[in-house]
Amino acid sequence: MDDLEKWPEIEKAATGKRRELVLQGPAVDKRVSSNGGLASAIYSLTLLNYLEVSQCPSLTELHEDIQHLTNLQSLILCRNKLASIPNVVANLKSLKVLDLSVNNMKVLPEGITQLKELNTLNVSCNSLEVLPEGLSQCTKLSTINISKNNITGFPADFYSERLDLLSTLVASDNSIDRLSGDILKLPALKVLDLSNNKLSEIPSDLSDCPKLKEINFKGNKLNDKRLEKMVNGCQTKSILDYLRGKGKGRQGEDGGDVDGGRSADRGKRQQQRKKKEKVADEQDEVDELNKMVVRVLHVSDAPTALTVKVSAEVKDVRPYLVCCVVRGMNLKSGNALKRFLVAQTKLHDDLCGKRTIATIATHDVQLLKTPLIYDVKPPTQLKIVPLARKEMTAVELIRHLQLEADELRKQKKRQNVTGLHKYLQILQGKTLYPCLVDAEGHVISFPPITNSEKTKIKKTTKELFLEVTSATSLQTCKDVMDALIVKMAELNKFTAEHQEEVGSDGEGDTPQETASSCETSSELIIQQVRTVDQDGNLKVVYPSKTDLSKDVSNVTLIW
Repeated sequence: MDDLEKWPEIEKAATGKRRELVLQGPAVDKRVSSNGGLASAIYSLTLLNYLEVSQCPSLTELHEDIQHLTNLQSLILCRNKLASIPNVVANLKSLKVLDLSVNNMKVLPEGITQLKELNTLNVSCNSLEVLPEGLSQCTKLSTINISKNNITGFPADFYSERLDLLSTLVASDNSIDRLSGDILKLPALKVLDLSNNKLSEIPSDLSDCPKLKEINFKGNKLNDKRLEKMVNGCQTKSILDYLRGKGKGRQGEDGGDVDGGRSADRGKRQQQRKKKEKVADEQDEVDELNKMVVRVLHVSDAPTALTVKVSAEVKDVRPYLVCCVVRGMNLKSGNALKRFLVAQTKLHDDLCGKRTIATIATHDVQLLKTPLIYDVKPPTQLKIVPLARKEMTAVELIRHLQLEADELRKQKKRQNVTGLHKYLQILQGKTLYPCLVDAEGHVISFPPITNSEKTKIKKTTKELFLEVTSATSLQTCKDVMDALIVKMAELNKFTAEHQEEVGSDGEGDTPQETASSCETSSELIIQQVRTVDQDGNLKVVYPSKTDLSKDVSNVTLIW
């Protein structure tokens, strides 16, 4: 029987009914080694939708009880020494992301082909020789990474029109010696990487993949030396044009075909397909142009990435917090800042239930003194410079706000409590108040009441630190943050498309300067932020692969 005292992360996840669990690094590996595997209690955490166990060389197998975690959407088992995973993984019907990279796997279970919701599969850096037959049944697959294995080819059913969402296929550093012309049956394919394999030919049919934007065939010894030279130095369009011309060159002068008429038949089929795809492609281009672009910067790609430490005492006050950093938000043009603040207020009123469910706070990154700590303080000791006010204690601030709320109710002759009354009551009876504290000990946020004038965003703000807190659940925080980022993307696109004067409030530029002279790109960059406990163990990272995935069809996410 497991000693849960040795697995505090599992105990916390169980008692807190958490939906995310991350176990990684040497300390966890030591426990895995002494326990002979993962603690069995982990398989009773049936609420989990995100499970990561990584950087544990002692983890060589996964117990079949993994099948009980039927709510999992992301299973990250990278950088271990797994030799296999059980076939019962097929029972994880909600799984969207499966990462088995950097292990010792020689074969994948057929059960993977039963994961109908799977959209991302990463099995790179293993010892795989084949892929399982039936991957075409995973019709929602959009990204497959099988690089750095010993794979010699793709299964027969892989080139299937059923995989109509597959946009990225990375298969570099393998032993693949043939690419079928049926590759053109993958209508959504945009990125294809087959570098450092054993290909001698590239099929001309590849040029008929309607959405292909990026190819990599470097490191293959091709029979066509001109083509080999091109793949090592030319852009995708030039290579595809060459392949297209090469395909036409195979036809005889009389319209016949050197290989018995098969190319002529194929040509007719391709023409018919092109006519159908042209209409669809034009619509796709229009849809793509109308989408907002959000690029996610992984925490490992940002050496100066922010981390927020969370004290244990917040558990009984306001335990849930997610944060991220946003770059590329244009607040300078015209009324862009005002539109953003209005949108934030609307989210507070609607999705956040007038702050009773969750609270949003925004800060100018340039004004932050890091590292940050999410902590608690007694009401008389919590001092803050609230927005548009002088410094005061939490007791004084709440007293002021209570008087203002009472006055507002009298003016409007209301019998019921206002939204202001409601969120003031959240802290009623609490002996400790939640707060976000900077490296100099200054309180920069006092949820759900206010954030600080010290880190207030302005028109000149270039990077925003966003925080969402809640006493309800971690998922609530994530849902609110998702909605906030989508709204920011919409506003940024609107600002980019409508030229407005900047500097109208006297900050920054002159009133004569217009948006056309500033950066007009609407792309947002979201940098992940980790929140960790007092021992440095990861609590949550936002955004993760499962975030920003619901009801965001109008947003293009780039990871």
